[in-house]
Amino acid sequence: MGLSMKGILDVLFVRGRHVCPWWLCRSFDNPLRRLFQDPEKILEPHAKPGFTVIDVGPGMGYFTIPLLRLVGSGGKVVALDIQKRMLDALRQRAERAGLGGNLITHLGKPGDPAMPNDADFILIFWMIHEVPDQQAFLSDLKDCLRPGGRMLIVEPRLHVRAEKFESTLDAAERVGLTLVDRPGISLSRSALFTKD
Repeated sequence: MGLSMKGILDVLFVRGRHVCPWWLCRSFDNPLRRLFQDPEKILEPHAKPGFTVIDVGPGMGYFTIPLLRLVGSGGKVVALDIQKRMLDALRQRAERAGLGGNLITHLGKPGDPAMPNDADFILIFWMIHEVPDQQAFLSDLKDCLRPGGRMLIVEPRLHVRAEKFESTLDAAERVGLTLVDRPGISLSRSALFTKD
């Protein structure tokens, strides 16, 4: 019995899996990616010197390292992941770049007591499709934001269908976040929210 076209696409784009394995993240962090997703250009409007930023599911740090540079020595970046191996690799990269001093790695989930409640910006890049209960997840992350703080949700266009992304945005609005923009990010579906 053969696979349907939908089934073939699901296999090719690893749809339906929940946690990206650590070894696959190496493929996301490479110099060629900068040609179509320049992290500084994507992040500069959202991360400023002195900010507290949460990078959810940071992988090997493709966005975390630039975030550390943008917030400077007066800011901090909390890298939140459920895989210790990812956070260990990220810590090593940040130390090699001389940026480990304002990096906090947190093994766990958004609702943990050790998470900040005054974040200026939260980045959720290409990972929320891995979360089974997105509404609870987003509610916990909303509690980490200060009033007026922003959250950028970005999903891979080939991996996450439009209707699935809209469902994620509906969940964000149900927890009280306000959609303010849909910035264009290459190969992605994206939405910027604020906490009132």
